[in-house]
Amino acid sequence: MERFFRLKENGTNVRTEIMAGLTTFMTMAYILAVNPSILVPTGLTWDSVFLATALSAGIFTIAMGLFVNFPVALAPGMGLNAYFAAVVLASQATGTPISPAMALTAVFISGIIFIILTVTQIRQMLLEAVPDSIKHAITVGIGLFITIIGLKNSGLLTVAVQTVNDVPAGQFTNLMGFESVIHMGSMHNEGILLTIFAILAIAIMMVLRVPGAILFGILLTTILAILVGNVDVNATLSGKTWMPNFAELNFWHFDFAGVIEVGLITVILTFTFVELFDTFGTLVGTANRAGFMKDKDKGKQKVGKAMFVDAIGVSGGAVLGTSTVTAYIESSAGIAQGGRTGLTAITTGICFLLAIFLSPLIALIPGSATAAALIIVGVLMMQSVKEIDFSDMVYAIPAFFTIVMMPFTYNIANGISFGIVFYVVLAVIANVSGKAKEKYSIHWLMWVLAILIVARYVFMEGH
Repeated sequence: MERFFRLKENGTNVRTEIMAGLTTFMTMAYILAVNPSILVPTGLTWDSVFLATALSAGIFTIAMGLFVNFPVALAPGMGLNAYFAAVVLASQATGTPISPAMALTAVFISGIIFIILTVTQIRQMLLEAVPDSIKHAITVGIGLFITIIGLKNSGLLTVAVQTVNDVPAGQFTNLMGFESVIHMGSMHNEGILLTIFAILAIAIMMVLRVPGAILFGILLTTILAILVGNVDVNATLSGKTWMPNFAELNFWHFDFAGVIEVGLITVILTFTFVELFDTFGTLVGTANRAGFMKDKDKGKQKVGKAMFVDAIGVSGGAVLGTSTVTAYIESSAGIAQGGRTGLTAITTGICFLLAIFLSPLIALIPGSATAAALIIVGVLMMQSVKEIDFSDMVYAIPAFFTIVMMPFTYNIANGISFGIVFYVVLAVIANVSGKAKEKYSIHWLMWVLAILIVARYVFMEGH
């Protein structure tokens, strides 16, 4: 143990590492319930998504511990799983529906691209090309995107497409026939009340700095839902067994021909692009917190190895049947408890593998509890907004459009696209005018991305 993980060198011991690993698991175990709730509407089964979530989190978190000696855990990422679901569900309203198998294929291909970008060092170039303001805005926008999904799933936010004749005059606003009405759900709805209870429970525990606040909030809400009869225990557990049925797993559930036929290039690039910045921020942030970046060369080397494991996890998760697997910022909870080596990650990974035998208990968790978790995750991701300089319009306007276009157009790619194009245009004008308070750098890759984005909207969605 000592020689393999270099415990003394990192100022830790076995007990501290194991406790840190358990803390990390508690802070991110909510994904076991939340990921199935997001992906099931796409046509995947609850059992298949649950197994894929637990297996991918367990396998690739252990890999991070063994091969990188890094106290960071991985699991299907929030935001990217929501984007996965949005792509599949939105396509069903068109003439060319995208199946879950096609979406999983897109994730798999994005993982292959990610591995290539990591091995060739192009990934680091892309990270330097995009301004920090847009990187932080992507995180904030995804947070709002996840929040809207949570609000919709809970019933707190209702969306109804209505015609003018359906809306009594003066009740809302004058509507065109194609517009939508968005309003708050009824406070007499039991599910909504349970969601509010869950949000309050999680929020109070977070204020009190209780480790695993999200998980405990979900568990408390589940118990309350059972007591008030919102969850039918007998019906939910009917047919469930404690032994996992691996036949349910959507292993290698791909449709390459369908991806080529439908043309999911934009979807693949969006998965790749979002994962790129999400992982970078998480790994660098956790490495800083653990003190690995004090020696910049060693820190960069460790983060580089972690990026490679993360990249393999993207494709590996798709092979198992789930959306993009990525490093989790919740790992910082374990680092705060003293976790400094891969033993922390291995402990977390083992917990996820053991959770495979708890699927009946996870199945009892009501949608109101998982919806609350999504909303709270949105709060955590919103924290990045403080890193954006809104006093400088060259940074503020692209960041603003990156943030608002994601939830309001229900599309992560739109937010990233608007942010990049607006930044290139405004930075050029600011530099040429001579009135800019600084010289704004525009990496050549930003020009390439901006041109590709404009071409996409003009030629692919022109009508």
